Amino acid sequence: MGKYGEAAEFAAQLLAKQSTMLPTTAWELAVTRVFPKSKSSRAKGCPRDSFLALCQTGVVKNVAPGTYTRSIKNKGYVERALDALRSNPALDERGLWQIVTDGADKVPNRQMDVVTTLFRNGFIRPVT
Repeated sequence: MGKYGEAAEFAAQLLAKQSTMLPTTAWELAVTRVFPKSKSSRAKGCPRDSFLALCQTGVVKNVAPGTYTRSIKNKGYVERALDALRSNPALDERGLWQIVTDGADKVPNRQMDVVTTLFRNGFIRPVT
């Protein structure tokens, strides 16, 4: 688990404890804790939008679906990654990135760290 995975896990824990907290607030508190001295790391958009997109779709436990991000690309990446992980939980971040980008030459920006951490640590609702 990387630092953004750590932030995603802490944000999910906050949301589990405080049902009225918004995912955006939980993310801000989490990145402030994980990156206390790095404003640029706290402001990094792709991991944040990945976390918020997962919350938006209603797959994060203890979070109601809602509108939390406008990111279309990151939402698509995390949705495809989650589908792939559900089919093959052994996939690593590199393999997931290849799947979600259809092998395009795009540089990942910690999106898969967020998805894999939440998935592997039980913060994603099972498919019903």
